[in-house]
Amino acid sequence: MELNERILHYLDKCNEVDTLKLANEFHEDHQKIVGAVKSLEALEMVTSEAVKNTRWELTEEGQLVSDKGSHEAVLYRSVPEAGIPQAELMKTVPNAKVGFSKAMSSGWILIDKSAAPPLVKRKVDSIVDTVQEHLNEIKKGIDNLADNVRNDYKKRKLLQEVTVKSFILSKGPQFSTTIKKLETDLTSEMLQTGSWKTLEFKPYNFDALGQPPECGHLHPLLKVRSEFREIFLEMGFTEMPTNMYVESSFWNFDALFQPQQHPARDAHDTFFMSSPASSEHFPMDYLERVKKVHSEGGYGSQGYKYDWKIEEAKKNLLRTHTTAVSARMLYKLAQGEFRPQKYFSIDKVFRNETLDATHLAEFHQVEGVIAARGVGLADLIGVLDAFFSRLGFHKLQFKPAYNPYTEPSMEIFAYHTGLGKWIEIGNSGVFRPEMLLPMGLPADVNVIAWGLSLERPTMIKYGLNNIRDLVGPKVDLQMVQNNPICRLDK
Repeated sequence: MELNERILHYLDKCNEVDTLKLANEFHEDHQKIVGAVKSLEALEMVTSEAVKNTRWELTEEGQLVSDKGSHEAVLYRSVPEAGIPQAELMKTVPNAKVGFSKAMSSGWILIDKSAAPPLVKRKVDSIVDTVQEHLNEIKKGIDNLADNVRNDYKKRKLLQEVTVKSFILSKGPQFSTTIKKLETDLTSEMLQTGSWKTLEFKPYNFDALGQPPECGHLHPLLKVRSEFREIFLEMGFTEMPTNMYVESSFWNFDALFQPQQHPARDAHDTFFMSSPASSEHFPMDYLERVKKVHSEGGYGSQGYKYDWKIEEAKKNLLRTHTTAVSARMLYKLAQGEFRPQKYFSIDKVFRNETLDATHLAEFHQVEGVIAARGVGLADLIGVLDAFFSRLGFHKLQFKPAYNPYTEPSMEIFAYHTGLGKWIEIGNSGVFRPEMLLPMGLPADVNVIAWGLSLERPTMIKYGLNNIRDLVGPKVDLQMVQNNPICRLDK
């Protein structure tokens, strides 16, 4: 007979029973009994009430005393009739210190000081080992000890109090001596045949805990981003605030000496906002200087010679690069006494791109900016070499390029072994005077800067050939889980 049915038959005869008694009657482990009871409770065949019972059990040392005698009895039996020097007795008998003290207080032994050296001798001819007798009774489940005796044994670490949780069982509303199998799932076949109407279903436990979710995994982009950030901080850079995804065209383009008729400012390349469509608050004296250098020139430049319109500058857009943040920071830096600064940022930018294996409409830009007196192209190349070597990129190429706001400018390429070709991972240059001087920076201050995508270096590190395997609905979550850390081979 199964354990569950044995419990039901037992309960049918006595109406109420403790699970500890069942465990003793059935010679089964108590936890196994409790498991069977929980199963019967789910079927509403029994009800249970939790109770706590305390009992005294022998410790490991108490078990030793129960088997071989108390420490004082063992020491007494080790004393020969002629006696034994105390030092020798203490060396040869286990737990001699406790045994000697208890044997002396019980009047079992004495010290004969007339001998040299003094001898330990028996004071009585026989003893009764009460401690051993008491512990043997406890071992059998008989506890008639006085409280003071029990507490003394507890202090001697011979006994310990144990709390045991058990359950008082009684008959439930669906009690029966036989267990009827209940259905757990409603199947489509039951619905089609209508058999569900005559079947009994196991009640759902809506308080039961579900399967615990697996731990989360950091996306490869977040891991590489963390490594990039650590490198910038190690190199002494300060992180710029990049929480403004929506920028005005003024800070995104005009402040960077990018003309208003530039193709990048077309809706085919940039996401313009419909609401709010424009910004109104600008530092007007700075805006006037930007307007003048665009339309008339200045600071040694002839400008672009066109009719600059504030309406174009007011247009809001999703920032196309974090250089808009750099422009704000450099303008802020110019408002006080100049001090050399090194800034960096890592955050999202947005381009109206056609999606392919290496382009997304939304991606991350990593940017570094150094403002100091006398820095130039040689410093830029040296910093880039140090920066990218820390990233583990050694197959690099620098090519001359054109940017509206840097001169000279360089594109940065890295070799992608998966694609089997060189791919652009960044851009760099020295900011133009037409951008810096209207801000109010001293004429001898230069600013070198570089920016790179976060996604393309991540693709190289993780051996991905298509950027859509890294970002978007086609990402393989198993790939995310199987790459627990990122090493940049620094």
